[in-house]
Amino acid sequence: MLQFSAQEMASIKRKATVSTIEALKNNNEVVLNNDVLVPTDGRATWNLYYFCPEHGVRLTWDRHQPESHCCPVDGKAFTGEPYDGAWWRWLNGLNAKACYDLGLLWHLTEEPVYLEKVREILLAYATYYPDYEVHGGIPYNGPGKANAQTLCEANCHIDLARGYDFIKQALTAEEQEKIEVRLLRDGADFLIEHRTDQLHNHEMKINATIGVIGLILDDQQYLDFALNTDYGIHYQLNHGSMGDGMWFEGSIHYHYYALQALQNFEKMACNTPYSVSSNPNYLKMMKYPLQLVMNTGDFPRLNDCIAGQEKLTHAHLFEFAYKQHPCEEFASALVSIYQNISRDNIDALLYGVDELPSARPLQCQSTHSAEVGITIALDEARNNAMLLKHAPYGGEHDHYDRLGLILTRDGKEILPDLGTTGYGAELHYGYYKNTATHNTLVVNQQNQSPIAPSLLSYQQGEGFTLVDTLADWSQPEATVDSHTIVQWDSAAYKDVSFRRTLLWLGHLAVELNVIGNPNQQQLDLIYHVRGEHKDNEGRAAVANPLEGALARMTDTHLVEGQRSFTQGYKIEGQADYHQHVVTDHNVDVLTGYAPDNPATSDLAYTLIRSTQTELKTVVLHDLSEAQSAQLKSVSWDDCNVLFTISNAGDEQYWRYCLTTCEVTLL
Repeated sequence: MLQFSAQEMASIKRKATVSTIEALKNNNEVVLNNDVLVPTDGRATWNLYYFCPEHGVRLTWDRHQPESHCCPVDGKAFTGEPYDGAWWRWLNGLNAKACYDLGLLWHLTEEPVYLEKVREILLAYATYYPDYEVHGGIPYNGPGKANAQTLCEANCHIDLARGYDFIKQALTAEEQEKIEVRLLRDGADFLIEHRTDQLHNHEMKINATIGVIGLILDDQQYLDFALNTDYGIHYQLNHGSMGDGMWFEGSIHYHYYALQALQNFEKMACNTPYSVSSNPNYLKMMKYPLQLVMNTGDFPRLNDCIAGQEKLTHAHLFEFAYKQHPCEEFASALVSIYQNISRDNIDALLYGVDELPSARPLQCQSTHSAEVGITIALDEARNNAMLLKHAPYGGEHDHYDRLGLILTRDGKEILPDLGTTGYGAELHYGYYKNTATHNTLVVNQQNQSPIAPSLLSYQQGEGFTLVDTLADWSQPEATVDSHTIVQWDSAAYKDVSFRRTLLWLGHLAVELNVIGNPNQQQLDLIYHVRGEHKDNEGRAAVANPLEGALARMTDTHLVEGQRSFTQGYKIEGQADYHQHVVTDHNVDVLTGYAPDNPATSDLAYTLIRSTQTELKTVVLHDLSEAQSAQLKSVSWDDCNVLFTISNAGDEQYWRYCLTTCEVTLL
């Protein structure tokens, strides 16, 4: 066995607790308590089809209902495709996971039932795998055999391979040859054929699986391909890690998803010449996102992040990382993970230190990374925070929301980023992934074309933080060394420029927006708030005039000819929240409601609309409990914006110079 020496496994057996063993059994009860079921052909498709199209939540998978799939919200049953094929993909995943988990259980308990179950699963797949039909059709993805995409093939094969490593010693020579030739080699060769020349978390997963199979089979050719070719592991690390260590796709979920693959290889390779720990970007990528934990206690749902994936639950990464590379950041990550759950888990048993050091849980912090393109400002005393996304375009898993804004008040998201849902659900491409469902600028209700924003200024002064950014669509479109599908409208954004400056005062956030619109397109500066609109008096109820993602907006009201207004919101469990808006010309204000995530409740949307050649706005977000701030005497000239903030009788006079980026409290 390559994963652990005899001495290491003896130590693991001594430390294993009854609850850990029971957890392994319970987590695999579907496979343990039923006859082995392996598809005889390539009927399995994609697990991300297994979502309710209305609510965007995962359907309830039932081992005994392969042709009926229920929504957990209302109990509605879905039949046929794409749900049936997704059911089989789920089963393949359970089988592969069981090979690893039950193989380990055999070593921990020496009970033959676990060995026999893994043997039966592996031999069944080895029987059918070479004849599985190649099939696919999943957006952005290569094909699969047991499943419908190359990524899923890699995910299943790495667990099948590690499970084989656990039980190889108990198999006959004939059984070993059948599994190695018809399953592992056939799988590795398929992955090599279909690995794509691109930077991507998929390619990290594919490389890691090929590498693990190479280690188990002692095949240098597989190892060289996985590690050292263009778009191999080292290439991915060297070209896919940005700045301080953010994975280029810009999603924290996919950042750690790529590292999970890398670690699955490293856990077997760490004491061999093939270890990747010497690559400096490995540790940088492990550490950097820990700076991005918000004051909600979660990561922000930037880009493709399905609800729930924002949680810090990565014991499988940080137990191993801390033992190999002990440091304060990893210790704090583990302390945070174990604040509300027991450490009695498999990863701690297999890879963790005996006792964690005393460390402070991860805390939200002010952080700024120009190359990554994320700025967080925190008011620790009030527990308020702001995040501004000015990241470069990240390809498939990015959202079209340059200069997107998140605001939290007392640890609660007020202006959230929604992330997304399962990619097979209509709400993913139809709603969550679109520009119009983010707190940013949308033109003609179309998606922003890819752009690399400019950071014009970042300043921290006494009592304030300022970040000034520009998205300029007169510049060439951004590109990325990763396959993409055009889901944006370059013509709509042609020559548009969006300069967004945020002045953070802790209890207040002030936005200065300058939008150039030489072709007089329909501009919508969008805000969605986790609350309800206040005071719709004077606003005419209208039929929803929007197309695209927000065509589903309900309860739409319109006020025309606004130049200075306040929009209030009722926030559950908190004081009301107000936005005070002043514009340089009359604008229309459209309000309505559209889905939150999950889509079982709604957000309150406010759109500031203009078709003028230039739109200038000042928006004061009052995050205080008192809600006493007002925006007064706003004026613009070619070089400056001057504004007064009145708050409980005190007045502050501010000037921001657009040419020198100098901010002054007068």
